[in-house]
Amino acid sequence: METVIQKFGGTSIGRAGRIKNVAEIVRETLDGGQYAVVVLSAMSDGGKEEGTTSRLMKAANEALAGGSYYRIIDQIEIHHIGVVNEVIDDLRIRIQLEEWIREELLRLKSFLDAIQVIGEISQRSMDVIISTGEKLSARIFSGLLNSIGTDSEYIQLDNLVDRPFREIDKRFCSHLQRKLGRIIANAGAKVPVITGFFGFAPNGILKSIGRGYTDFTASLIAVGAKAKELQIWKEVDGIFTADPNKVSAARVLKSIAPDEASELTYFGSEVIHPFTMEQVINADIPIRIKNTLNPSLSGTTIDPLIKDRKKSEGPTAVTVKRNVILINIQSNRMLMAYGFMSRIFDVFNRHEIVIDLISTSEVNVSLTVENHQNLRAAISDLKQIGNVTVKKQIAILSLVGRGMQQSIGVAGEMFSRLATQKVNIEVISQGASEINISCAIKDKDSDKALKAVHEMLV
Repeated sequence: METVIQKFGGTSIGRAGRIKNVAEIVRETLDGGQYAVVVLSAMSDGGKEEGTTSRLMKAANEALAGGSYYRIIDQIEIHHIGVVNEVIDDLRIRIQLEEWIREELLRLKSFLDAIQVIGEISQRSMDVIISTGEKLSARIFSGLLNSIGTDSEYIQLDNLVDRPFREIDKRFCSHLQRKLGRIIANAGAKVPVITGFFGFAPNGILKSIGRGYTDFTASLIAVGAKAKELQIWKEVDGIFTADPNKVSAARVLKSIAPDEASELTYFGSEVIHPFTMEQVINADIPIRIKNTLNPSLSGTTIDPLIKDRKKSEGPTAVTVKRNVILINIQSNRMLMAYGFMSRIFDVFNRHEIVIDLISTSEVNVSLTVENHQNLRAAISDLKQIGNVTVKKQIAILSLVGRGMQQSIGVAGEMFSRLATQKVNIEVISQGASEINISCAIKDKDSDKALKAVHEMLV
């Protein structure tokens, strides 16, 4: 029997109607003769900022500040117990879940009490706090499956990382993949419902991986279980050629290469966490993006077997990354002075700020970064190196596609279309792989720029 890993995002399970819909998707997968392994994010009944993980992080900050973190935890409890009461008819299972939820959140309150007394919170402590969200959603969903006659096992991965690692590298991932493979095998015929949180990552899971760590967990499971496919279920029909909310002509891509998907993810499209792709693509496991609200659609496949596209196919998609900051550093030393760029990169490294685009000359560096809490201090340090100018409300427009490799005139057409729309270009960048042409523009011009460049794809 083929194994399919099904990862569902927070908004897909955030409400009673949606979590019941997800249960039906899993049952249909089983009825189709496939073995399903379910990985869940924390529930979200609105946008990301209104989700359980965001609320848990807010509760942690309130505990540090001496605020009303009990109120936030009580809201989480009310929501989750409300979902349980709406979706589970079996009285015994419902009572068990309600008691478990209350006990879990009571323990969390005690943990936050300790943080308030100590007055500090470590990366490891934050991991403990945010892990509560995935525990709640996975435990409820496992109960739901059991209540409708589908044998399920709730699997918590708190202790998966059982030895010290310095970083999330190949050795770390291989160790977890082997352990997860054994866990899936031991589940037998039951449907494993697994927490997205997998334990204590080196330097903390939020810092080392980020909010998309549930996708990463699903990818580790896919490799460990030798899955046929990793499915990432969202509330979109797949990966589009552009943001369909901004470009009416945008269409769903049937398939896309992993490197194309990586570029789109980094430069604005919320496709999938790059760490996720690295794991499964190296194992030749395809990733399929599907819509929980319209499961009959085939979605988009990120296919590791796509090695090339015909030049005639041209670009694949265009995306915009908004709310970035453009920084220009002009050397205050004479020409031929060595160490200028290395000192700049050292500043951003020390302040843990990621650089997006970069354009350089011998005495000038222009680069874009996201707004970061350490940015003010970094700019202060940069002023010791050269003259610094900062522009805010900048966007990065990126044209992506393997079909652009060694194609003549793509960049010229892109910039000509932008010029026609009177869009001024601040910085231009193209990598050696030739699958991404990016430029920095004013944020206010991003919508018309996106539409203009997307016409190259139609």
